[in-house]
Amino acid sequence: MNTALKITTFAAALAATFGTAYGVGQGIGPVVADDPPKHRDAHTRPAPRPGQTDGHAGHDTPPAGGLQISEGGYTLDLATPRVTAEQRTDLRFTVRDAEGRAVTSYRREHDKELHLIVASRDLLTYRHLHPTRAADGTWSIPVDLPRAGGYRVFADFTPARQGAKNLTLGADLAASGPFTPKELPAPSSTSETNGYEVELAGALHPGKASELELKVSRDGRPVTDLQPYLGAYGHLVALRAGDLAYLHVHPNGEPGDGTTKPGPDISFTATAPSAGSYRLFLDFKHDGEVHTAAFTLRTGPAPATPATPEGHTDDGHGH
Repeated sequence: MNTALKITTFAAALAATFGTAYGVGQGIGPVVADDPPKHRDAHTRPAPRPGQTDGHAGHDTPPAGGLQISEGGYTLDLATPRVTAEQRTDLRFTVRDAEGRAVTSYRREHDKELHLIVASRDLLTYRHLHPTRAADGTWSIPVDLPRAGGYRVFADFTPARQGAKNLTLGADLAASGPFTPKELPAPSSTSETNGYEVELAGALHPGKASELELKVSRDGRPVTDLQPYLGAYGHLVALRAGDLAYLHVHPNGEPGDGTTKPGPDISFTATAPSAGSYRLFLDFKHDGEVHTAAFTLRTGPAPATPATPEGHTDDGHGH
Protein backbone atom coordinates (compact mmCIF):
# COMPACT_ATOMS: atom_id res chain seq x y z
CA MET A 1 0.00 0.00 0.00
CA ASN A 2 1.38 3.36 -0.99
CA THR A 3 -0.53 5.43 1.47
CA ALA A 4 -1.08 9.09 1.01
CA LEU A 5 -0.70 12.06 3.22
CA LYS A 6 -3.55 13.73 4.97
CA ILE A 7 -3.05 17.24 6.06
CA THR A 8 -5.28 19.03 8.43
CA THR A 9 -4.65 22.44 9.81
CA PHE A 10 -6.00 24.19 12.83
CA ALA A 11 -6.03 27.57 14.51
CA ALA A 12 -3.79 28.63 17.32
CA ALA A 13 -5.21 30.18 20.45
CA LEU A 14 -3.43 30.30 23.78
CA ALA A 15 -4.96 27.84 26.18
CA ALA A 16 -5.03 29.71 29.46
CA THR A 17 -3.05 32.42 31.17
CA PHE A 18 -3.04 33.22 34.81
CA GLY A 19 -0.29 35.70 35.70
CA THR A 20 2.95 33.87 35.03
CA ALA A 21 1.25 30.49 35.26
CA TYR A 22 -0.15 28.44 32.40
CA GLY A 23 -1.81 25.04 32.23
CA VAL A 24 -1.55 21.75 30.27
CA GLY A 25 -1.57 17.93 30.50
CA GLN A 26 0.59 14.98 29.29
CA GLY A 27 0.09 11.31 28.51
CA ILE A 28 1.68 7.93 28.67
CA GLY A 29 2.97 7.69 25.13
CA PRO A 30 6.31 8.60 23.58
CA VAL A 31 7.72 11.84 24.94
CA VAL A 32 9.83 14.60 23.46
CA ALA A 33 10.45 17.30 26.03
CA ASP A 34 12.96 20.10 26.47
CA ASP A 35 15.87 18.49 24.63
CA PRO A 36 16.47 20.13 21.24
CA PRO A 37 18.03 17.75 18.68
CA LYS A 38 21.67 18.11 17.62
CA HIS A 39 22.55 20.17 15.07
CA ARG A 40 15.62 25.62 2.77
CA ASP A 41 14.70 28.76 1.27
CA ALA A 42 11.18 29.78 2.23
CA HIS A 43 8.71 31.91 0.35
CA THR A 44 8.01 35.36 1.72
CA ARG A 45 4.25 34.86 1.48
CA PRO A 46 2.69 34.96 4.97
CA ALA A 47 1.16 31.82 6.39
CA PRO A 48 -2.61 31.63 5.85
CA ARG A 49 -4.91 32.76 8.61
CA PRO A 50 -6.61 30.03 10.61
CA GLY A 51 -9.17 28.25 8.49
CA GLN A 52 -7.60 29.39 5.21
CA THR A 53 -5.28 27.72 2.77
CA ASP A 54 -2.28 29.37 1.21
CA GLY A 55 -3.43 30.48 -2.21
CA HIS A 56 0.04 29.83 -3.61
CA ALA A 57 -0.26 26.20 -2.69
CA GLY A 58 -2.73 25.59 -5.49
CA HIS A 59 -5.66 23.21 -5.73
CA ASP A 60 -3.63 20.14 -4.73
CA THR A 61 -3.40 21.23 -1.10
CA PRO A 62 -6.35 19.93 0.94
CA PRO A 63 -8.52 22.65 2.53
CA ALA A 64 -7.54 23.67 6.02
CA GLY A 65 -9.07 21.55 8.75
CA GLY A 66 -8.58 20.97 12.45
CA LEU A 67 -8.15 24.66 13.13
CA GLN A 68 -11.61 24.43 14.62
CA ILE A 69 -12.95 22.69 17.67
CA SER A 70 -15.97 21.82 15.49
CA GLU A 71 -16.01 20.59 11.90
CA GLY A 72 -18.25 18.48 9.66
CA GLY A 73 -20.99 18.32 12.27
CA TYR A 74 -18.71 17.04 15.04
CA THR A 75 -17.33 18.85 18.09
CA LEU A 76 -14.46 18.06 20.44
CA ASP A 77 -15.76 18.53 23.99
CA LEU A 78 -12.67 18.72 26.24
CA ALA A 79 -13.80 18.16 29.82
CA THR A 80 -10.30 18.78 31.24
CA PRO A 81 -9.11 22.15 29.86
CA ARG A 82 -6.63 22.68 32.72
CA VAL A 83 -4.15 20.47 34.53
CA THR A 84 -1.16 21.08 36.79
CA ALA A 85 2.33 20.58 35.39
CA GLU A 86 4.17 17.51 36.75
CA GLN A 87 0.95 16.21 38.28
CA ARG A 88 -0.82 13.11 36.95
CA THR A 89 -4.36 13.93 35.84
CA ASP A 90 -7.03 12.08 33.87
CA LEU A 91 -7.54 13.90 30.58
CA ARG A 92 -11.19 13.44 29.57
CA PHE A 93 -13.08 14.41 26.42
CA THR A 94 -16.03 13.47 24.23
CA VAL A 95 -16.67 13.79 20.52
CA ARG A 96 -20.25 15.00 19.91
CA ASP A 97 -22.37 15.01 16.79
CA ALA A 98 -24.50 17.88 15.48
CA GLU A 99 -27.30 16.99 17.93
CA GLY A 100 -24.90 17.05 20.88
CA ARG A 101 -24.91 13.28 21.32
CA ALA A 102 -21.67 11.51 22.26
CA VAL A 103 -20.18 9.51 19.37
CA THR A 104 -19.76 5.87 20.39
CA SER A 105 -18.86 4.21 17.09
CA TYR A 106 -15.64 4.82 15.15
CA ARG A 107 -13.81 3.32 12.22
CA ARG A 108 -10.50 1.74 13.20
CA GLU A 109 -7.56 3.30 11.37
CA HIS A 110 -3.96 2.30 11.94
CA ASP A 111 -5.07 -0.13 14.64
CA LYS A 112 -6.98 2.48 16.70
CA GLU A 113 -10.39 4.14 16.80
CA LEU A 114 -8.91 7.50 17.75
CA HIS A 115 -5.43 9.00 17.88
CA LEU A 116 -4.78 11.77 20.40
CA ILE A 117 -1.86 14.17 19.99
CA VAL A 118 -0.85 16.58 22.76
CA ALA A 119 1.82 19.16 21.93
CA SER A 120 3.12 22.21 23.75
CA ARG A 121 2.89 25.58 22.02
CA ASP A 122 6.69 25.76 21.80
CA LEU A 123 6.69 22.28 20.21
CA LEU A 124 9.20 20.90 22.69
CA THR A 125 6.78 18.50 24.39
CA TYR A 126 4.87 15.95 22.32
CA ARG A 127 2.63 13.01 23.12
CA HIS A 128 0.97 10.49 20.81
CA LEU A 129 -1.67 8.85 22.98
CA HIS A 130 -4.39 6.24 22.65
CA PRO A 131 -7.09 6.90 25.23
CA THR A 132 -9.77 4.46 26.38
CA ARG A 133 -13.41 4.96 25.37
CA ALA A 134 -16.19 4.22 27.85
CA ALA A 135 -19.56 2.86 26.73
CA ASP A 136 -21.09 6.36 26.99
CA GLY A 137 -18.54 7.75 24.50
CA THR A 138 -16.25 9.46 27.05
CA TRP A 139 -12.54 9.11 26.27
CA SER A 140 -9.92 9.28 29.02
CA ILE A 141 -6.21 8.80 29.60
CA PRO A 142 -3.81 9.77 32.43
CA VAL A 143 -1.43 12.60 31.54
CA ASP A 144 1.50 14.16 33.35
CA LEU A 145 3.02 17.04 31.41
CA PRO A 146 6.57 18.05 32.38
CA ARG A 147 6.27 21.83 32.02
CA ALA A 148 3.75 24.60 32.52
CA GLY A 149 2.43 26.44 29.50
CA GLY A 150 -0.07 26.31 26.68
CA TYR A 151 -0.73 23.05 24.85
CA ARG A 152 -2.92 21.88 21.99
CA VAL A 153 -4.94 18.65 22.01
CA PHE A 154 -5.75 17.02 18.66
CA ALA A 155 -8.33 14.25 18.26
CA ASP A 156 -7.85 12.40 14.96
CA PHE A 157 -10.70 10.01 14.08
CA THR A 158 -13.26 8.83 11.54
CA PRO A 159 -16.87 8.24 12.68
CA ALA A 160 -18.27 4.85 11.74
CA ARG A 161 -21.24 6.48 10.00
CA GLN A 162 -21.26 5.57 6.31
CA GLY A 163 -19.65 8.25 4.18
CA ALA A 164 -18.05 10.01 7.15
CA LYS A 165 -14.62 11.52 6.50
CA ASN A 166 -11.58 11.60 8.71
CA LEU A 167 -11.41 14.63 10.99
CA THR A 168 -8.83 16.25 13.21
CA LEU A 169 -10.38 18.52 15.83
CA GLY A 170 -8.29 20.72 18.13
CA ALA A 171 -8.76 22.23 21.58
CA ASP A 172 -6.53 24.19 23.93
CA LEU A 173 -5.17 22.77 27.15
CA ALA A 174 -3.32 24.64 29.90
CA ALA A 175 -0.81 23.34 32.45
CA SER A 176 -0.47 25.60 35.45
CA GLY A 177 2.83 26.40 37.11
CA PRO A 178 5.85 28.70 36.64
CA PHE A 179 6.29 29.27 32.92
CA THR A 180 9.54 29.92 31.04
CA PRO A 181 9.21 30.37 27.26
CA LYS A 182 11.71 28.57 25.05
CA GLU A 183 12.77 28.96 21.44
CA LEU A 184 11.99 26.51 18.66
CA PRO A 185 15.08 24.32 18.15
CA ALA A 186 17.18 25.18 15.10
CA PRO A 187 16.67 23.15 11.91
CA SER A 188 18.58 19.87 12.00
CA SER A 189 18.85 16.73 9.92
CA THR A 190 19.82 14.56 12.90
CA SER A 191 17.98 13.63 16.07
CA GLU A 192 19.05 11.44 18.98
CA THR A 193 16.59 9.62 21.24
CA ASN A 194 17.23 6.88 23.81
CA GLY A 195 20.50 5.80 22.19
CA TYR A 196 19.12 5.86 18.64
CA GLU A 197 20.17 8.28 15.92
CA VAL A 198 17.74 9.23 13.17
CA GLU A 199 18.83 11.06 10.01
CA LEU A 200 16.38 13.06 7.93
CA ALA A 201 16.75 13.60 4.18
CA GLY A 202 14.34 15.57 2.01
CA ALA A 203 12.39 18.81 2.30
CA LEU A 204 8.88 20.13 2.73
CA HIS A 205 7.49 22.28 -0.08
CA PRO A 206 4.42 24.55 0.06
CA GLY A 207 1.60 22.90 -1.85
CA LYS A 208 3.85 20.30 -3.47
CA ALA A 209 4.22 16.65 -2.54
CA SER A 210 7.77 15.64 -1.65
CA GLU A 211 9.58 12.67 -0.16
CA LEU A 212 10.96 12.53 3.37
CA GLU A 213 13.43 9.73 4.13
CA LEU A 214 14.37 8.84 7.70
CA LYS A 215 17.13 6.41 8.57
CA VAL A 216 17.33 4.78 12.02
CA SER A 217 20.60 3.55 13.53
CA ARG A 218 21.91 2.56 16.96
CA ASP A 219 25.52 2.57 18.07
CA GLY A 220 26.48 3.50 14.52
CA ARG A 221 24.77 0.48 12.99
CA PRO A 222 21.63 0.60 10.83
CA VAL A 223 18.52 -0.82 12.51
CA THR A 224 17.10 -3.42 10.13
CA ASP A 225 14.53 -5.05 12.42
CA LEU A 226 12.06 -2.30 13.22
CA GLN A 227 8.73 -3.55 14.55
CA PRO A 228 5.30 -2.51 13.24
CA TYR A 229 3.75 0.39 15.13
CA LEU A 230 0.17 1.41 14.29
CA GLY A 231 0.34 -0.65 11.12
CA ALA A 232 3.61 0.80 9.83
CA TYR A 233 7.34 0.90 10.57
CA GLY A 234 7.10 4.59 11.36
CA HIS A 235 4.49 7.17 12.23
CA LEU A 236 5.19 10.84 11.41
CA VAL A 237 3.34 13.94 12.62
CA ALA A 238 4.29 17.47 11.58
CA LEU A 239 3.11 20.66 13.31
CA ARG A 240 3.57 24.15 11.92
CA ALA A 241 5.24 26.58 14.33
CA GLY A 242 3.06 29.52 15.27
CA ASP A 243 -0.45 28.10 14.86
CA LEU A 244 0.30 24.37 15.25
CA ALA A 245 -1.24 23.47 11.91
CA TYR A 246 -1.41 19.68 11.85
CA LEU A 247 0.01 17.50 9.10
CA HIS A 248 -0.46 13.78 9.46
CA VAL A 249 2.00 12.13 7.09
CA HIS A 250 1.57 8.60 5.84
CA PRO A 251 4.41 6.12 5.30
CA ASN A 252 5.12 4.75 1.83
CA GLY A 253 4.45 1.04 2.20
CA GLU A 254 3.48 -1.16 5.11
CA PRO A 255 4.69 -4.31 6.86
CA GLY A 256 3.91 -7.46 4.91
CA ASP A 257 3.36 -5.81 1.53
CA GLY A 258 6.30 -7.71 0.04
CA THR A 259 8.42 -4.66 -0.69
CA THR A 260 8.68 -2.55 2.48
CA LYS A 261 11.69 -3.49 4.61
CA PRO A 262 11.76 -3.16 8.42
CA GLY A 263 14.42 -0.44 8.37
CA PRO A 264 16.72 1.23 8.49
CA ASP A 265 14.92 3.56 6.02
CA ILE A 266 11.36 4.82 6.49
CA SER A 267 9.85 6.84 3.65
CA PHE A 268 6.96 9.33 3.73
CA THR A 269 5.20 11.57 1.24
CA ALA A 270 4.30 14.99 2.62
CA THR A 271 2.88 18.32 1.49
CA ALA A 272 3.24 21.51 3.52
CA PRO A 273 0.19 23.82 3.45
CA SER A 274 2.37 26.93 3.42
CA ALA A 275 5.87 28.25 3.86
CA GLY A 276 7.10 28.26 7.45
CA SER A 277 8.88 26.28 10.13
CA TYR A 278 7.63 22.83 11.09
CA ARG A 279 8.39 20.42 13.91
CA LEU A 280 8.43 16.77 12.85
CA PHE A 281 7.92 13.88 15.28
CA LEU A 282 8.77 10.32 14.18
CA ASP A 283 7.50 7.43 16.31
CA PHE A 284 9.15 4.05 15.69
CA LYS A 285 9.25 0.77 17.58
CA HIS A 286 12.30 -1.39 18.26
CA ASP A 287 13.00 -4.09 20.86
CA GLY A 288 9.44 -3.70 22.11
CA GLU A 289 9.74 0.02 22.90
CA VAL A 290 8.34 3.05 21.06
CA HIS A 291 10.77 5.93 20.58
CA THR A 292 10.25 9.46 19.28
CA ALA A 293 12.74 11.48 17.24
CA ALA A 294 12.08 15.20 16.67
CA PHE A 295 13.27 17.58 13.94
CA THR A 296 12.78 21.21 12.99
CA LEU A 297 12.37 21.76 9.27
CA ARG A 298 11.75 24.90 7.21
CA THR A 299 9.94 24.67 3.91
CA GLY A 300 11.91 25.05 0.71
CA PRO A 301 10.63 26.65 -2.50
CA ALA A 302 7.93 24.72 -4.31
CA PRO A 303 9.39 22.56 -7.11
CA ALA A 304 8.11 22.70 -10.68
CA THR A 305 7.13 19.01 -10.70
CA PRO A 306 3.44 18.05 -10.33
CA ALA A 307 2.23 18.15 -6.75
CA THR A 308 0.44 14.80 -6.94
CA PRO A 309 2.37 11.89 -8.46
CA GLU A 310 0.50 9.50 -10.74
CA GLY A 311 -1.52 7.05 -8.69
CA HIS A 312 -1.29 9.23 -5.56
CA THR A 313 -4.44 10.52 -3.94
CA ASP A 314 -4.76 12.84 -1.00
CA ASP A 315 -8.35 12.33 0.06
CA GLY A 316 -7.88 9.94 2.93
CA HIS A 317 -6.40 10.07 6.38
CA GLY A 318 -5.85 7.20 8.72
CA HIS A 319 -3.19 6.13 11.13
